[in-house]
Amino acid sequence: MTIHPFDVQISTANQRLKAAQMGLKIDRRGEKLSLRGTFPPRPGSPKLRAYQQRIPLGLPATKAGLKQIEKAAKVIAAQLIENTFDWQDYLGPVAGLRRAGADLSAQIAAFETYFFDLRQGTSQPASVRTTWEKAYVPYLRKLQAIATQHPSFSLPEAIYATVQSTSANSRSRQVCCTALDALATFLNTPLPTPLKSFWGNYGNSKTQVRHLPTDEEILSAYERIPNPTWKFVYGIMATYGLRNHEVFFCDYTLLASGDEEAAIEVLAHTKTGQHDVWPFYPEWIDAFNLRQVTLPKINTDLNITTLQRVGQTVSKQFERYDVPFNPYDLRHAWAVRTVHMGLPDTVSARMMGHSVAIHNRTYHRWITRRDQSAAVKAALRNN
Repeated sequence: MTIHPFDVQISTANQRLKAAQMGLKIDRRGEKLSLRGTFPPRPGSPKLRAYQQRIPLGLPATKAGLKQIEKAAKVIAAQLIENTFDWQDYLGPVAGLRRAGADLSAQIAAFETYFFDLRQGTSQPASVRTTWEKAYVPYLRKLQAIATQHPSFSLPEAIYATVQSTSANSRSRQVCCTALDALATFLNTPLPTPLKSFWGNYGNSKTQVRHLPTDEEILSAYERIPNPTWKFVYGIMATYGLRNHEVFFCDYTLLASGDEEAAIEVLAHTKTGQHDVWPFYPEWIDAFNLRQVTLPKINTDLNITTLQRVGQTVSKQFERYDVPFNPYDLRHAWAVRTVHMGLPDTVSARMMGHSVAIHNRTYHRWITRRDQSAAVKAALRNN
């Protein structure tokens, strides 16, 4: 067996630890050093008593690393004697930050790096950036503000206060819970009460009670828009059920070429990736003059902007032209239209770029009514 050139120094260091009766031993695995000793069970372990384990400190098998691990051994030995040893200080990607006493800002910065590293190489980098800015940043900032206002709060207390600062039974509360739960997991910070218990009863009732524009109202509102490029945006969203930003990231080749089916392709770097969509109603292609693809000239360079900002531009134009409903109402109206026309839910969900489970949950009210109506008609026919 080949002896590592640093094993002699490790052996000497272990003799010093033994002479000091610390109950710890330095181990080398490859080029990394760890401490072995009798430690309490790790979080989540079924064991109830202390047993022999290693602490993977990740220190290099170098002179500097050996010096540092000996210092760590003294600290850990003292913690074991005083019964203050906590695995949270030695596990996970931010253990070093915790041991160094990093403040919340530094921990959140490390979480941001971890968030993007975890998604590196994804086919939808713009969607990842949008998710971070829209679903994480607002609540992490709120958490920092509350922690600053209440310096006596522990991190779990600050997290609970942040969650409770959002409106009960709202989507913002659900998103806040998701973001802060991810942060707590990253920081190895146990939360005595699971954040999911704060979600409340927010769900799809918001979609169900939403007043969706009728076909006549959609056609009428189109005439309010004087700019032909924004007319196109409106018409394409109404006919294909697109998200705000998706309008600017589509392949319109078949539509513009006069293809009978007139399917369009939503490109891969949108929120939910590549998917094809067909028009409902096909006759709206002519009603909205969609064969003439004329998009407004806005910044769509995702190295500079985000999908969220592109989408916000659409919402602002709807307000500017006094459209009496928001852009997403056109998308919901499209989905309900496909339900009434009998398009299979799996197909409709695919065209909307989300899962069948989300589709069925979101449009449960109309799908249930459709299925009940079909069952009643079938029963009457067979009677």
